[in-house]
Amino acid sequence: MAKPVLLVVMDGVGFSKTGLGDAVTLANTPTLDRLLRECPNTRLKAHGDAVGLPTDDDMGNSEVGHNALGCGQIYSQGAKLVNESIESGKMYQSEAWKELVDNCKANNSTLHFIGLLSDGNVHSNIKHLFKMLTEAKNEGIKKARVHILLDGRDVPATSAPIYIEQLESFLKELNADGAFDGKIASGGGRMKVTMDRYQADWPMVELGWKTHVKGEGRQFASAMEAVETYRKENDGIIDQDLPAFVIAENGEPVGKIVDKDSVILFNFRGDRAIELSMAFDDDDFTAFDRGAKPDVCFAGMLQYDGDLKLPARFLVNPPEITNTLTEVLVAAGLNEYAVSETQKYGHVTYFWNGNKSDKFSEELETYKEIPSDNVSFDQRPWMKSAEITDDLIEVIKSKKYDFIRCNYPNGDMVGHTGSLDSTIIGVEAVDLGLSRLIKVCDEYGVTLVVTADHGNADEMLEKNKKGEVQVRTAHSLNPVPFIIYDKEVKYTIKDDTKYAPGVPTKYGLANVAPTIVKMLGLTAPDCWQESMI
Repeated sequence: MAKPVLLVVMDGVGFSKTGLGDAVTLANTPTLDRLLRECPNTRLKAHGDAVGLPTDDDMGNSEVGHNALGCGQIYSQGAKLVNESIESGKMYQSEAWKELVDNCKANNSTLHFIGLLSDGNVHSNIKHLFKMLTEAKNEGIKKARVHILLDGRDVPATSAPIYIEQLESFLKELNADGAFDGKIASGGGRMKVTMDRYQADWPMVELGWKTHVKGEGRQFASAMEAVETYRKENDGIIDQDLPAFVIAENGEPVGKIVDKDSVILFNFRGDRAIELSMAFDDDDFTAFDRGAKPDVCFAGMLQYDGDLKLPARFLVNPPEITNTLTEVLVAAGLNEYAVSETQKYGHVTYFWNGNKSDKFSEELETYKEIPSDNVSFDQRPWMKSAEITDDLIEVIKSKKYDFIRCNYPNGDMVGHTGSLDSTIIGVEAVDLGLSRLIKVCDEYGVTLVVTADHGNADEMLEKNKKGEVQVRTAHSLNPVPFIIYDKEVKYTIKDDTKYAPGVPTKYGLANVAPTIVKMLGLTAPDCWQESMI
C-alpha cells in the first residue's frame, strides 16, 4: 500500500530573481534550506500561461494557483477568460448583459460599475471596465456611475492617481458628445472598503454598502481630491488602506444606487466579490443592516460560487473544471484532509476542488478551518502557523488519511502588508512548522511534499521608473519550490532542467497533482499534465 502524502503549500514563497526585499532569503530558514540542499526538488512556474492567464506578464495568485494545483490541468482563467468573452462579443450576447442594459433603457436609469480600479489582472482589469462602458453607451445607456476600489497591492502601492486619471480621461471622451453622462461616484482602499473575503470582516462590506449604495460618507469634489487629501492627513498611507469617499456636487452624492438601476461588479476573482454579491442578491441577508435595499438588476463579472449560485446573474461563464485530484482520490476510495486558517481555507477547499463549495464525498473528505486573527498581519506575522501545525500532527497520528494538504498563508498575507521585517518573521514561522512536520512524517511514514502557489515574500521591494527603490506589495513573477522529502523512498525528478536566470522551468503548478497521484499508486486522467517523477 502506498504511503500517505502530506502537501504543504507555503503561500507566497518564491525564489527571488532580483534580491530586492527578499524576505525568504533574509529569513532564518534552516529547515527549508536543508530540504533544498538534500532533497529532490525543482522550481515551478506559477504565473502566466502556467496557470491559464493571458501572458507571462500576468502574476499568479492563490485562486488560479490552487485551481492548477488541485486539478492537474491548465484552464483559461480570470483576465484571459474575460478577455476571450469580451473580444468575441460573447459577453454582450449573454442574458445577464441584455437584462442589465434593457433594465436601464426601460427605466431611464443608471448603470453602475463597482470594482478594483487597476490593471493588476488579479481581481480585475481597468480595460474591461473601459470596454463595457463603451459598449453600454453604444447600446443606448445614457448614464453610468463608477465606484472605484483602489489597489496598491497587485500594482505599485501608491499608483491610484494613474488609474483615476485614466478613468477620468476616458469618461471625458465618452461624455464629449452630450449623449452620455459618466462619472466616478465613490471609492476607497480595497483593504478598508467592500473587498473582504471569507466573511472575516463584514464591517468592511457594510462600509462599502453605505458608501456605494447609500452615498453616505465623507464627500469630495473628485476622486483625485479624495486621494490627495487622505494622503496629506495620513502620512505614508498606501492605496489599499485609503478611507472611503463619496463624490458629491452641491452637497449631494452623484451616484447613489437606487430602485431600477443596474449594477455590475466587474471583479473577475471570486473571493473578495462574494460578500458584496450576497448583500445585493440574498433576500434573507443578515450580516448587517442594509436599510431599504434598492430593487436593482445586479450581476457579477463571473459567478463567484457555482454551488451557491452566487451571484444569480453573471456576465461570463467560469471555467468548468472537471477531473480534479479530489475526484480521482474519491473514486479510488482514499481519505483526504485539508486545513488552513480563514484567510486561505477557501483555497485548500473551494479553489482546490475546481471552484466547488460542496464535497464530492462527505465520507472521504474532511476539512478544517482555523479562525484567523482579525488584525493587520504585520502585527501578528506568525498568524496561525502553530495551530495549523498542531492540527496536522494530530491528523497524521490518527493514521486515517491517505492525502493531507494545508496552506500556510504567512508569506502572502504578511507580504501584502509591505512590512519586510514582519514578513521575515512570517517566513520563519512557516519554517518552524516544517521542522515539526518532518519529525512526525518520519515517525509515521508519511511523504512530505512542499510547494507554493505563487511568489510574494521573495520580492517586497522594487525599483520605479526613476530607479528609486520602493515598497512592493504585489505578487511576484518568480518560480516557486517543489520539494519531496521521504527518509525511506528515493524519488527522482525526471527531465529536470535546474533553474538559472533566463532558463525556463520545465514544470508548473499543474504538474503537482499528477505527481501526487503517482506517489499514491493511482493513474492520472489523460487530460492531466505529466508527473514530475
